Amino acid sequence: MPEHTAAADFAALLRELKDRSGLSYGVLAKRLHMSTSTLHRYCNGDAVPADYAPVERLARLCKAHPEELVELHRRWVLADAVRGRKGAAAAETPPEEAGSGTGPGQAASEAAPPAEAPSAGAPPAAPADADTGAGPAPTRRRTRTAVLAGIAVAAVTAGVALAVGLPGGGSDGDGDGDGGRHRPVGAAGVTAEGTAPTSSSPPSSAASPSSPAKGTGPARTPVDSAPAGAPSGEGQKSGVPVTVRAEPYAWESPCSQRYLADKPASEMKPPPLEEGAAAWVAAHGAVSSGQQYLRLTVQGTGPETVVVDGLTVRVAGKRAPLAWNDYAMAYPGVGCGGGVQTRAFAVSLDSARPSLTPEPGNEDFPFKVSESDPEVYYVTASVSAYDVDWYLELKWSSGDRSGTLTVDDEGRPFRTSGNKGRPAYEFPIGGDGWVPEGTTKLE
Repeated sequence: MPEHTAAADFAALLRELKDRSGLSYGVLAKRLHMSTSTLHRYCNGDAVPADYAPVERLARLCKAHPEELVELHRRWVLADAVRGRKGAAAAETPPEEAGSGTGPGQAASEAAPPAEAPSAGAPPAAPADADTGAGPAPTRRRTRTAVLAGIAVAAVTAGVALAVGLPGGGSDGDGDGDGGRHRPVGAAGVTAEGTAPTSSSPPSSAASPSSPAKGTGPARTPVDSAPAGAPSGEGQKSGVPVTVRAEPYAWESPCSQRYLADKPASEMKPPPLEEGAAAWVAAHGAVSSGQQYLRLTVQGTGPETVVVDGLTVRVAGKRAPLAWNDYAMAYPGVGCGGGVQTRAFAVSLDSARPSLTPEPGNEDFPFKVSESDPEVYYVTASVSAYDVDWYLELKWSSGDRSGTLTVDDEGRPFRTSGNKGRPAYEFPIGGDGWVPEGTTKLE
């Protein structure tokens, strides 16, 4: 879909909601904690928000219907995807080499071709015309630059090939190269319920219960992983036809969202807005408390239809619940909206074999997606008796291809802990710190 069309469709629905609400840009901007000019740009199609959270808050302030919320998210996904592709293309455009002497519009073929890389330990051969004086001086300089650039590129390529070919590929000795933190997303290879081979399962944080959550934002699954059971390299040839964007710190409503942190109330910052939740969690080493609300955006990478056959819950580790303080994100006395979304599912992590079940009134898998028709799934994971590391496996099929994508928090499992009996705190409006929950006097 062309960029201007995707952004314009998204902006058109925003303007429709805004106009129908009867609220001015100034009033809406103040309630959304953003500038009026920024809101103008979103509604005029001049800019697309990087995060969906302010868009959803705007829609709820304008009393959007559930169907409009789903359609608004769909249009934002398309506009955001087109913008992302444009940004990636711009980043990949190589800048003109400074001092190369090649003028604007000059064909690359006019420059001398780069020489082959010399063998290891051999000094680079001098260009044929470098010191002979043959030809004008500018030509000799361009030729020398082209040859040296070719040698440098070849040397870097050889070094990368050597590093990739080394066994283990990393310093931790586990053959993963990076401890599994950034492994490709693809077939998880689960061999038993709730367990997976070390080489492909998300690393468990069980070894360090107090380690902070990653919390750096929604994860985008790569699209070049091999389908389940595919021979090595097949995924790079065919490509996985579906991507998943996971937002592990989305909020169904502020009233339902709480976090556990191993810090006293005096060291905690005030509750964030939803779009700042990931950074707040990372800064405090916090963990979702009692329940975790995930927003998963599933989108095809091309025009072909991809069937999402199901989501499977995998448990990577279970421990006793964290003995930390419990912090509520809602300010006392502030009303909370929300409601059950379409494509909503629930799972109890206390179960021996956790599995997703559709919320009342919602359909179950399978669903269909494509590049122009994404789906959004909402998962509410609840727990009371354990501190759980877990992730999801998304099964997909398209024509004669099929596979499994691992969905986690950017290479690490999601983490949710029970909060029963933990000291609970809230942050009063106009207050300067956290106080024990229930002690705030409402006027």
